Order: sequence, then C-alpha cells, then structure tokens
Amino acid sequence: MSYNLLKGKKGIIFGALNERSIAWKVAEKAFEEGARIILTNTPVAMRFGKVDELAKACESVVIPADAANESDIENLIKSAVKHFGGKFDFMLHSIGMSPNVRKGIPYDEINYDNYLKTLDISALSFHKIIQTCHRLDAINEWGSIVALSYVAAQRTLYGYNDMADAKALLESITRSFGYIYGREKRIRINTISQSPTLTTAGSGIYGIDSLIDFTERMSPLGNASASDCADYCITLFSDLTRKVTMQNLFHDGGFSSMGMSERAMIQYDKSFRECP
Repeated sequence: MSYNLLKGKKGIIFGALNERSIAWKVAEKAFEEGARIILTNTPVAMRFGKVDELAKACESVVIPADAANESDIENLIKSAVKHFGGKFDFMLHSIGMSPNVRKGIPYDEINYDNYLKTLDISALSFHKIIQTCHRLDAINEWGSIVALSYVAAQRTLYGYNDMADAKALLESITRSFGYIYGREKRIRINTISQSPTLTTAGSGIYGIDSLIDFTERMSPLGNASASDCADYCITLFSDLTRKVTMQNLFHDGGFSSMGMSERAMIQYDKSFRECP
C-alpha cells in the first residue's frame, strides 16, 4: 500500500546490486511512494548485478560512480542536479566492503592496506558524498541523508572484523556532519542500525547464518528484513521525521536492548544436553 510519502521528492540511492540488496528494496519503496530516483553503484558491481533491471522497473536512470572516488562523486552529484532540474531531497548510503573479511583474515592479524580500504569504502565514502553535496549545495532544505550501520559499532560481534570499526566511523561522521548540515541547511543525517540481513555483502560475513539465527531468537520482534528496513528508510526520507537528525536508529526487533531471551536460553540449555 502506498501513502505518497515521497510524492514530489527526488533522491539518489547508492548500493543496489540485486533483489537481496537493502538498497534495491529502498528503491522500489521510494518509487512506490512517489519519488523520482537515480541509482548508482561502482562500474564493477554493476557488471555483476542487475541494477539496469531495477532502473527500468522504477523508471529511473543509472549513473555509475565509485563512492570512494571524489571525481566520480562530483560527476554523479552534478549529473543528478541536471537530471532532476535542480536540487534533490534524499540520499541512501548502502555501501560496505572489507577485503579482510572477504579473505578470512582475523582482526588481530588484519592487513593494514585492506583495513584502509575497508574504512574508505564503508565509511569515508559517506563523508566524501556528503561533503560534495554540501559544497555544491545540491540538497534541498529539510532533506534527508541515511546510511546503513550495524550494532557491531557498539558491541563486539565475532567475525565482523574491521567492518565494526568502519560502522563506528560511519556513525561518528553522521553526528559531526549532521550538526553542520542541520545548522546551515536544515538537512538531517541519520544511520539505521539494521538486523543482520542476508544480502550479497552480508553473506560474506563469517558465521552469518548462525548470527541470523541467534539474533532471531534474541529479538522479541524477530529480525527486521530488508523490506522492513526499506519501509523505515522511507519514513526517514519523508517529512514525518523532519526533526530527527544525528541519530543512530536501531532497527533490529529489539536485539540491541536485550541481554538474554527465553528462546536463546532454551537453545543454550539444549546444547548442553546434547553435548555433555
């Protein structure tokens, strides 16, 4: 059901790859709610993904850009303003990648060249995008910028590796730039700390299936799906949340507030009975 929450609004969505992507779901929901959108991803990702299919369904265009490359970002933002015929209203940063995670290198042995790439792609890209929009004055007042984070920014989760550091930096950028952009242009910046989600990127995390089962048992409302996250993003893009900024918003079924649930305790006790 559509509520026309984004009627007349325009935005850029980073990171849609295939149907499993949260960004893909956000693009579909934004279009359903009346928005005009531009899709973007790295040229390499686009070759392996299905973003052109999504663009056709959402009556949008695709502008390739490496979010870690400042020239690409500037070209993207200028092209977006030209395409929309003026400033736009919202933006989603759904980007994350760790070479150390992909290669199975543990945190206490991480390769520092890989580590810098993790931070650049997963967090500094957010700063670069916002900085470019700020410099070019590309976003309308009361616009909204959202990035996807994870509870590993606050808590240690086995196997999440240097991505935890990247998410912590992502949330810090949100607060620091949120103050500046809010003060000057009334533009809000927030992160959504989403449940573990079996996206293409998420599937590369060590033990992701066990993690998803654990958080499902721990969360009183269960895990939030990619589609659920898209719904939440839409509310943050809409005028309903005009005074929400500089926040890390947990969207995880209550997991972030839990210590131990009944379901998790039952499974824990069961493991002792099966393995004395």
